[in-house]
Amino acid sequence: MLLHIPDILTPAEVQHAQSLLADAPWLDGRASAGSQARAVKNNEQLPHDCDAATQIRTLLLRGLDRNPTFFSAALPKKVFTPRVNRYGGDSNFYGNHVDNAVRFAPDSGQRVRTDISCTLFLSDPASYDGGALVVQDSAGPQQVKLPAGHLVLYAGTSVHQVTPVTRGVRLACFFWIESMVRSQEQRQLLFNLDMALLRLRQQHGESDETTALTGSYHNLLRMWADT
Repeated sequence: MLLHIPDILTPAEVQHAQSLLADAPWLDGRASAGSQARAVKNNEQLPHDCDAATQIRTLLLRGLDRNPTFFSAALPKKVFTPRVNRYGGDSNFYGNHVDNAVRFAPDSGQRVRTDISCTLFLSDPASYDGGALVVQDSAGPQQVKLPAGHLVLYAGTSVHQVTPVTRGVRLACFFWIESMVRSQEQRQLLFNLDMALLRLRQQHGESDETTALTGSYHNLLRMWADT
């Protein structure tokens, strides 16, 4: 599943996040990469405990909490501490790589299995050239470059890259999800069923049929979820 979820942050929240990053203390992004990824990574990141990172993380987590589509697609059990990165100038790309299967969250010390990878865009796409997130999936390479405040989520097993930024600066927040439902295929089925139920309710209201289908959704979730 590769899913675009709009408006995780409001325009005012995006503007606030951008203002926090104007004088942020950027560091070499390779410090957080594994051995394979480090060889192809050339970007910058904020220290996870600096004030700008902490405030942006709070904005992001608040935005996720109020978004039902995100919950339906990810079925989150654990969220890795979101981090903020920057591409531009001499630090402007991240070559093909696969994210580590397990990450250690710096704030809690918990292990987080990276079932789902997520990127929240923080820059206006017209303000920079290049910088597309390219995700390899069954349909081939998918290029993603979204408006500020929008989120993309995709399978953590995917090979992906960020193409070189040749003008301007690309700012983003990235993190991983350990889902209650480990199987990507099962999550996709549950998401499709949930979205179909939403459309049926919008068109026809509640009915015996939507009640029965809702029961099937929750019984499947009960069968597959690890909480």
